[in-house]
Amino acid sequence: MTPVGSINSSAKTTAMPDGIEGSENVFRRVFRRYFPLIFILWIVFVLYPNPLNLIISAQRVFNFDADPGAVEFMLNDLPSDPVAIEKAVLTRIPYHHDWELYGMPWYFPTIEKVLERGEGDCKARALVLASVLKAKNIPYQVNQSPIHVWVDYEGKQETSIENAQVKFYQRDPETGEKRFQIPEISLGEVMDSFWQAFWIPMPDGRKALLISGLLALIAARVILRKKRAAQYDAVTERGGCNLCLKA
Repeated sequence: MTPVGSINSSAKTTAMPDGIEGSENVFRRVFRRYFPLIFILWIVFVLYPNPLNLIISAQRVFNFDADPGAVEFMLNDLPSDPVAIEKAVLTRIPYHHDWELYGMPWYFPTIEKVLERGEGDCKARALVLASVLKAKNIPYQVNQSPIHVWVDYEGKQETSIENAQVKFYQRDPETGEKRFQIPEISLGEVMDSFWQAFWIPMPDGRKALLISGLLALIAARVILRKKRAAQYDAVTERGGCNLCLKA
């Protein structure tokens, strides 16, 4: 006769692997089902440790807030011609990528932050220029393409990246009217701009973290698939059925 204690001990030993296996199956199902989301979330986490900065920037892009009061101190040093004003602003605000200034690939700062740092990318320069034009009562419009933000005004010369064909969004500050259109810009030009502005200036440590994390996720998915295939083969050899394989 087997002692009762031995039976209980044997039952516990058998139950423990079943519980572990059940948890593992749940993990595999969740990981497989939500793999694309996990993949995207890792990219966002590495690029934006505080995702709120991305949300704030997107909101500021479509609610371009020129502030004439913020640039009042510099108005006396600037000419009245908008072309000359733009040249002066570009000289006063040297171009630097968001990675260099804010540790993020894309960030839309406030005009106070731009003036405090005294440098920025096209978004920062456009914000200062629009604020100056507004302070001097010079009509302007804010245009955006997939790769650039600029301020348009009467007498402004078009360039390869600042013209009516490439813009996809325009906002009239006087009326608040917003216009959207399909931009005439090649995918190659967009990809090249993203490479130059986002990847090249990205810190090496952040690049390593991004790539290693993505490779780890892909490797985990491959391992889990192989393990599932091996379990399926084992069940088949024992004469089981597909329904026996829960993972």
